[in-house]
Amino acid sequence: MISNGGRPKALLILGDDERLKLDAWASRPRSSQRLVQRAKIILACSEGLENKAVAARLRVNPVTAGKRRRRFLDDRIAGLVGEPQLAVAGHDLRILQEAH
Repeated sequence: MISNGGRPKALLILGDDERLKLDAWASRPRSSQRLVQRAKIILACSEGLENKAVAARLRVNPVTAGKRRRRFLDDRIAGLVGEPQLAVAGHDLRILQEAH
């Protein structure tokens, strides 16, 4: 991986169970679009791509890609679904249900 400057990114390595869950979320038509996007970001990061490359591939903001990478590295799968605002928006509670 060739770096274009900036801080070096922590290597994101997925366990087999994590990859299976993320693949399922990314391809399941009943998953919320928010969860699909988060899963795809993490899967792209696991390929060794920089945040800018992930963002360009998935058409998201590089800040979003970085935030998702950081949260996944800190909290793994729970970092993708365990955000406080999810409890406020009723339609997003499905994300929490899919995670368990």
